[in-house]
Amino acid sequence: MRHIAQLGRIASIAVHPLASKQSEAYALGYCLKSTLDLQSVPVLTILEYHRSYMKKWITTILLIAPALAQQTHNEYEPANASGAGQKLLAQFTGDWDVVKTFFPRTGKPIVTKATCKQYMVQDGKFLQSDFTFFNPDGTKSTGTGISGFDSKTNRFTTVWYDSRQTTMSIRQSDGTFDGKNIVLLATPLEPDNPGRKTVARAHLEQDGRVLLHRHFLIDDKGNERMMIELRMTKK
Repeated sequence: MRHIAQLGRIASIAVHPLASKQSEAYALGYCLKSTLDLQSVPVLTILEYHRSYMKKWITTILLIAPALAQQTHNEYEPANASGAGQKLLAQFTGDWDVVKTFFPRTGKPIVTKATCKQYMVQDGKFLQSDFTFFNPDGTKSTGTGISGFDSKTNRFTTVWYDSRQTTMSIRQSDGTFDGKNIVLLATPLEPDNPGRKTVARAHLEQDGRVLLHRHFLIDDKGNERMMIELRMTKK
């Protein structure tokens, strides 16, 4: 990449209409030396007789250099297509009315309402979920989730951030997917301080008109207790 860029800059001198004969010969000589590595050949003498041919050759290099650079990038970071996970996430798109229920350890459940708009982004590879929560005290809070599916590993990954706090949460599935249910385990950002164990589950009901998100706390014995339920009804 760096070599191609340097070659391109010097080659541009050779094909510039105002280039002097000396600078043109130097530039062409450098390009030929860099490309063919001819340390012992009198390059400048050869170019005096073949300037027209070499200018065409340098122009060709300038045209193909970007393509070579892009090919190298694609090899370094290969693209991959959407998979079965994206097909399910696409069914979550739309505008939703949300009922959020929080289940405290003691006392009655706390119910609040919210709205959510979900849509696919990045050429249909990720789902973005924008929530607005209407709190009991009359204030509002917002939150955004990004959900993706890696077709190579068969794993879902979600990221959540909101206006209530400055931290972000990441969840990931274990690589098993039945095409209908998403099961996400909390992924600690600090391995030495994993925090509480939780699991989140999501699935559609009533022919896709209802979407349920449920979050469970897992104790040391592996028992689960539901903490939060988001019941979403498509408008």
